[in-house]
Amino acid sequence: MSDITLNINGEKHTLAVTSDMPLLWALRDKLNMTGTKYSCGIGQCGTCTVLINGMPMRSCVTPAASIAGMEVTTIEGLSEDGEHPVQKAWQKVDVPQCGYCQGGQILTAASLIERNANPTDADIDAAHSGNICRCGTYHRIRKAVKLAAEIKKVDA
Repeated sequence: MSDITLNINGEKHTLAVTSDMPLLWALRDKLNMTGTKYSCGIGQCGTCTVLINGMPMRSCVTPAASIAGMEVTTIEGLSEDGEHPVQKAWQKVDVPQCGYCQGGQILTAASLIERNANPTDADIDAAHSGNICRCGTYHRIRKAVKLAAEIKKVDA
């Protein structure tokens, strides 16, 4: 065990972790941040996605110790009041069915529209290619990402 300091949602947290503890377990077990979900455990489904320095990363396969000093955004930290353009669009389009994958989907979308103000269907599909929705709401995800990009332009 060693102490590391993680910058999560703008707050610094010092944790005692093993060198191989995945960020997912540091978030859920050490910090009680349960918005980031566990699913496949091998970085293939996207359910555990968080943003690390603004880029989507799989927290189930990212050792917490490897990201010390980097900025981590979890679904809890995207917006305190649910007013992020992606969250607004997700609600308006009514994207989720079961909702289990939505934290990872939303963070992936937020990162995409930050980098690409006018994403095409192909851009959205590429960004979300590793994010599995077992309910199959991909058409609504695409629609919501495009709406979020428009909302972001209006809010700017």
